[in-house]
Amino acid sequence: MTPLMIETALVAFATFFATMGPIDVAAIFAGLTAGTPVSHRRRMAYKGTLISTGILLMFALFGNDVLFYMGISLAALKTAGGILLLLVGIEMVLAHPSGLTSTTPDETQEAASRQDISVFPLATPLIAGPGTMGAVVLLIAEANGDLVQQSIVVGALLTCLVITLVCLLMATQLQRLLGITGLNVISRVVGVLLTALAVQFIFDGIDASGLLKG
Repeated sequence: MTPLMIETALVAFATFFATMGPIDVAAIFAGLTAGTPVSHRRRMAYKGTLISTGILLMFALFGNDVLFYMGISLAALKTAGGILLLLVGIEMVLAHPSGLTSTTPDETQEAASRQDISVFPLATPLIAGPGTMGAVVLLIAEANGDLVQQSIVVGALLTCLVITLVCLLMATQLQRLLGITGLNVISRVVGVLLTALAVQFIFDGIDASGLLKG
């Protein structure tokens, strides 16, 4: 692999891992499915991951076409996507959920009364949330039509989805092992990295727009 391909893979994986938050999703899943039979929890984990995969792949395949027809430039997408990811990163560092990477209180209350949470809130907004959807479109657009680069981005996305599924299947064990403090520490560290990536996206978007050029 070339240095550019390695860089693309690392950036894509770090971005998706941060916006998707497999460990955080697993912790929420464990709380919402407490007392549910193991077989039913497994079915929901597989179904939720499969549905979210379909949603995110749709954004990967058709996101650029939507941007083209709406007249949105890559520079604008980089800047807007960077701002969105920056908000996600700040949320993770402060451990203050706002609905970008987690459910809102109203959504959590609604989910608690459901027997099957695989579609809502597991598939969306927990796994395929606004932050992850925006990241998919942004990273695919940044590949500038290079099929190899786009394949690397999709590969990183699928890798994070597989990790998320594993975490969901081991949700109870992870929650017991890490505890609230451990989960928050991991979330904050990943949040700091995502914040730095987001700022770089914003810088790249502003630079590409030509606004600061004489």
